[in-house]
Amino acid sequence: MSERAWAFETRQIHAGAIVDAEAGARVTPIYQSAGYVFDSFDDGAERFAGRSAQRAYSRNDNPTNVVAAQRIADLEGGIDGVLVASGQAAIAAALAALAQAGDHVLTTDRLYEGTREMMRGVLRRQGIAFEAVALGADEETWIAAVRPETRAIYAESIANPLGEVADLALLGRVSRRTGVPLVVDNTVATPFLCRPFEHGAAVVIHSTSKWLSGHGSVIGGAVVDGGTFDWSAAPERFPHLHTARPHGAPSFAERFGRAAYVAYLRSVVVLEQGPSFPATSAFLLLHGIETLSLRMERHVANALAVATALRSHPAVARLHYPGVDDGQAAVVARLLPDGAGSIVSIELAGGVEAARAFLDGLRLVSQMTHIGDVRTLAIHSGSTIHGKLEEAERRELGITPGLVRISVGLERAEDIVADLVQALEGVPA
Repeated sequence: MSERAWAFETRQIHAGAIVDAEAGARVTPIYQSAGYVFDSFDDGAERFAGRSAQRAYSRNDNPTNVVAAQRIADLEGGIDGVLVASGQAAIAAALAALAQAGDHVLTTDRLYEGTREMMRGVLRRQGIAFEAVALGADEETWIAAVRPETRAIYAESIANPLGEVADLALLGRVSRRTGVPLVVDNTVATPFLCRPFEHGAAVVIHSTSKWLSGHGSVIGGAVVDGGTFDWSAAPERFPHLHTARPHGAPSFAERFGRAAYVAYLRSVVVLEQGPSFPATSAFLLLHGIETLSLRMERHVANALAVATALRSHPAVARLHYPGVDDGQAAVVARLLPDGAGSIVSIELAGGVEAARAFLDGLRLVSQMTHIGDVRTLAIHSGSTIHGKLEEAERRELGITPGLVRISVGLERAEDIVADLVQALEGVPA
């Protein structure tokens, strides 16, 4: 892959690929093995000491997974990546490799509710403090919010479910000025539409269950290191990367330089916590990635068709989609010139009862929790994903009683629109 700068569409098929040495298989095989035979007594010791390039155990180092992780890293423009068991595991692992008890993380105030729930729940109980800053806050406001104990700035490139687009260029400048790494969840945009490393991110995460896989068959997550952050510039922020390792090994910063973060993530966090990703799932993930660009083009086109058709429907009080939101036109043009993803959310004027009638009236569109599927899916946010919140909390987040999230799939656009419109016709006036 080094002869020339191959295009995205080529790299989504070939990046990181290996030809099986035994059989010559062109498709990356499923290496369904828990471990790997040592060449000798000394070889085993070398592998466990981290002095050998040979793998020791599949908990954090399976060949099928490595190919998929390297392909995602390549498409994002990063240097390396690690696969874990889910998108939630990716968030937890990414932050565990940065922060510990007593540390502080800044986030935007527009995040997927599952992420917020983990941050105010299990991660807070582990001693990490989280503070939300308004998505539209200016650069100086973000700078003022950074503390000596701040270890990360966390954002979603396109927020789920209302589609607010984070100004990654602004957050990248905040990261550079403060020495705090920017972590971006790029699940909804995918690297086809947005590559956060180009705007100053240090770490990118994905729920690979969504558009990267695309087929709704597997659960998984990925963490990618951009290789752009100088971890040695502030050793007091990240002492775990600068502490000498057992067996007399040098610290991660000394040994791996700008790849210190991903090396620590793989060989400490993932190895010790064990959020392993099955090789069979990595195999299916690879098959999804191979058609990512084609699918995203269709997803975006279909989402625009849905948004255009529904935004003026009398039952729809408000429509959320960054591709037709005049208030986000400038940031969308800068960060998402090829499209703004495929989540369209609608607020039904009739509230919960209107949402119930609409969702129960769907025939083609599936009523279920998931996004990024080839199938179009819909869900009532307030009674499901945000159901644990008080009404005032939901309102503060923009989750109105009649809000329905639609993940627009790959069916014929006219068929999707027809089903949504006929369901809206059954909504009581």
